[in-house]
Amino acid sequence: MPNIPTNAVAAASASCVPSRPTRLALALLGLSLLPGPLWAAGFIDDSHGTLTLRNYYLDRDYKDDGAKTAAREWAQGFIMNMESGFTEGSVGFGLDVRGLLGVKLDSSPDRSGTELLPVSASDKRAADEYSRLAPTAKLRFAQTTVKTGDVSIFLPFAFASPSRLLPQTFRGTTLSSRDIDGLTLNTGYIDRISKRDSTDYQAMTIASPNRRFNATASTSHLAYLGGDYQVNKDLSLRAYHAQVADLYQQDTLALLHNLPLGDGVLSSDLRSFFSREDGSAKAGRVDNRNLSALFGYKFGGHRVSLGYMHSSGDTATPYISGTELMGMSELTMSSDFLNAKERTWQAIYDYDFAAAGVPGLKSRLRYVRGGNIELSAFNASERKEREFQMELGYVLQSGPLKNLGLVARKSIYRNDFPAGAAFRDENQTRFLVLYTLPIW
Repeated sequence: MPNIPTNAVAAASASCVPSRPTRLALALLGLSLLPGPLWAAGFIDDSHGTLTLRNYYLDRDYKDDGAKTAAREWAQGFIMNMESGFTEGSVGFGLDVRGLLGVKLDSSPDRSGTELLPVSASDKRAADEYSRLAPTAKLRFAQTTVKTGDVSIFLPFAFASPSRLLPQTFRGTTLSSRDIDGLTLNTGYIDRISKRDSTDYQAMTIASPNRRFNATASTSHLAYLGGDYQVNKDLSLRAYHAQVADLYQQDTLALLHNLPLGDGVLSSDLRSFFSREDGSAKAGRVDNRNLSALFGYKFGGHRVSLGYMHSSGDTATPYISGTELMGMSELTMSSDFLNAKERTWQAIYDYDFAAAGVPGLKSRLRYVRGGNIELSAFNASERKEREFQMELGYVLQSGPLKNLGLVARKSIYRNDFPAGAAFRDENQTRFLVLYTLPIW
């Protein structure tokens, strides 16, 4: 590992100080004034920390006639999470700190741009390293937790993207409550995003591949409210409302159900997103209904799933740039399959080799096909795209490197989009090595 300049870390840390430092400062001041026994009883005794090592190689081999023939980079990530416990009392206080460092192992200007590393706009060179240190103050009362500072949200309308070297986070305040039996209530106010290849916080914008919306328009904040209700062990319901100020509003409804059937379990996953523009509509018109259904049957080590997603309205499905939308097509590798008017089918086959006596080894085959696509910025309609994914992962079950994870992913993607479209014909390959160890 190369030497990391201390001034780089300091600069990255300084860039992450919230624009509302008073809330965090007051929380830290309050902690410092608490009696020593309260600190020891919960804040210190219940604290823990982990360090995750994430080695990532990503290769996009383009198969069309574009000027750039490949995007290919290799990097090493270090993700440190330090979490305190809570002080004793009816209201407990705590503090978490997240430290992130990405180090370039291989890149060049002619093949940068995988989003593993920040890239200079002037010469297309990837940074040798990037880092930040981000604190989160927190308090807990009953079964409710409030966090402010650097926060992660994993919700249907804005899922912090896990698909690159370092995690994507937000700046804001979130509340999660489980005071009502079976109900997890979530609400929050977010004003900035730190993307997965960035060292600082930025204003949030709308994702706009294929020039769907005005990508330069930014929002002052995201506000959301909703929850998940576990009706019983086999049925859960989900409902959320999100406002991305002056860009769009989005309502999410979902139903997830498991039904024992024969020797296995039949799962049903129904999701919907209803989107419209908000306020001054700086991103342009937003008019979309996205409905999807995914049915799976698990028996032994096998799981077979079939799904369909239907997009209607005048525009594509909106989501915040840098995040994932938890529709049926989440975590596809080469496209988001969220274009206007798109009709998408998918088939998935998963196998857990533990059923064959090899615990820790899992595989997936996935085929996704979208049609009836409208690309209004290109004056194109009735377009198609398809993606075939293969994945193999193994987690060591014993020995000195127990829990070391190895993942290989391959994607073959093709479309008939016009020249200049965001998603290009490509063969994509990813290799990951992941290892998490406790640091206290």
